[in-house]
Amino acid sequence: MHHAFRELVLDPKFSCVGAKSALQRGGYRLGLYGQLASREATAGLAYDIYEFVQEHATFNGQFSTLVAVFTDSGIATQREFERKLWAQLRQLHELDRVHHEWDSRVSSDPDDPHFSFSFAENAFFVVGLHPRSSRLTRRFRWPALVFNPHAQFEELRASGHFTRMQSVIRDREVALQGSINANLSNFGEASEARQYSGRAVEPEWNCPFAAERTGSGSS
Repeated sequence: MHHAFRELVLDPKFSCVGAKSALQRGGYRLGLYGQLASREATAGLAYDIYEFVQEHATFNGQFSTLVAVFTDSGIATQREFERKLWAQLRQLHELDRVHHEWDSRVSSDPDDPHFSFSFAENAFFVVGLHPRSSRLTRRFRWPALVFNPHAQFEELRASGHFTRMQSVIRDREVALQGSINANLSNFGEASEARQYSGRAVEPEWNCPFAAERTGSGSS
């Protein structure tokens, strides 16, 4: 699975240059889990995200990422993957909210243009991959969730390099597939929750996720 993921990202036609950089410089961690959105997978992934938050600042290079690959191979449709993706994020949040606040730099409302998923008080842009994806760069033999620290995109914006990188990625997407993902938008224009699963969601789509108050659960 690890080899297959590296093959996907390091293929010359793959569009995300940030992901390529993370893999080439060793700025990533990859974990293997059981069924997507199962209790066992949630427990292992929660632990690994927390550990990643503690160590990713020490990685080489400008980009870092945590890749979670699941052995669940029964994804039949894009909508099924979308349901499981949000079920997994809800379960992670249930564990996290007992101990941590939502990252104050982003919104916890998935309808807000400034939303990002938060875990251990760190915001992440989540990218879903699975075998039924309509987007070629999101198509992978096993379901996977890629957790990209939101702070690295803000650093790119502050340095003036984000727009250039975004343009390169979109040009490569057009070259590979003839179009860009219909849900792509800049942070602050539309909620990034619409992009997580990779499916071209409808204009009236409602995100099946709601953040709950920190500490409202039991430990």
